[in-house]
Amino acid sequence: MHINPVEVFGYAGAVLTLGTFAVTRMIPLRIIGICANFAFMSYGALEPLYPVLVLHVILLPVNMFRLHQMWQLTRKVRVASQGDLNFDWLKPFMSKRTCTAGETIFRKGDPSSAMFYTISGRFRLSEIAKDVLPGEMIGDLGLIAPDNKRTLSFECVESGELLTIGYSAVKQLYFQNPGFGFYFLQLVSRRLFQDIARLEQRLAGST
Repeated sequence: MHINPVEVFGYAGAVLTLGTFAVTRMIPLRIIGICANFAFMSYGALEPLYPVLVLHVILLPVNMFRLHQMWQLTRKVRVASQGDLNFDWLKPFMSKRTCTAGETIFRKGDPSSAMFYTISGRFRLSEIAKDVLPGEMIGDLGLIAPDNKRTLSFECVESGELLTIGYSAVKQLYFQNPGFGFYFLQLVSRRLFQDIARLEQRLAGST
């Protein structure tokens, strides 16, 4: 069987595209997808098959942008896990929510399904009378809690804005990039240990 040398690019693109369906991690999937784009672009230009060429000229920057996003996410999470527990890296994946004074975002015992980042206004964890000011993350521990129940009530004291992300979206990020999951758990565990240390200090001061 005689194979036109140009067809090699087409077969290579097809094999690489099939490979994307076998990969479960997002970064390798995007890299293979980019290689498939180049193969099909070469095939479409040399054959010539312009619909194939145009399709993969469009898909190439999409794949490259998504790959860049995942690399940036991994880098930012790694930096955050070694730094000041800043959750700014998660903001691009969150949606904005406006809250009014007196509104209860969630109550103690409610099912826990999302976490929140305060942008403006003033909020409070009612049971411990702790004010939550802009720049704090609330609800991240609920993701790893055994019963996924809220342990405190979260209320809006002064009108402001929150960023929110559902646990399902966080889990999607984890499955797309397991490195994200590792560093996220690192951040959450460090925050938990800090809370325990503050509680121990408070108990020591009251005795």
